[in-house]
Amino acid sequence: MAIGSKELAPAELDTFEDSRLLEELRKAKEELFNLRFQSATGQLESHGRLRAVKRDISRIYTIIRERELGIRATPVPVEAPAKATKKTKKATEAPAEAVEETEEAK
Repeated sequence: MAIGSKELAPAELDTFEDSRLLEELRKAKEELFNLRFQSATGQLESHGRLRAVKRDISRIYTIIRERELGIRATPVPVEAPAKATKKTKKATEAPAEAVEETEEAK
């Protein structure tokens, strides 16, 4: 990718879920609006950024359309593995002692 955002490479966009792609599209469109506004008022410093954002938007639309047509696979959501709780000797003994104490109290 010669021009465009470094964080929106096509290989990285393939890993995004549809909802995240739509969020990135919304952000890019908002940035393009702001860049056009800056350009109209003469405040724009980097004219190349306009082209880069347009390409990012086009890249996102392409990936969304390819997924609709079945050309690209939609990524499977990865669930985070549950943390393995390390049980210490004290943690396993504490409930047993509490049961013995309550039985003695009766």
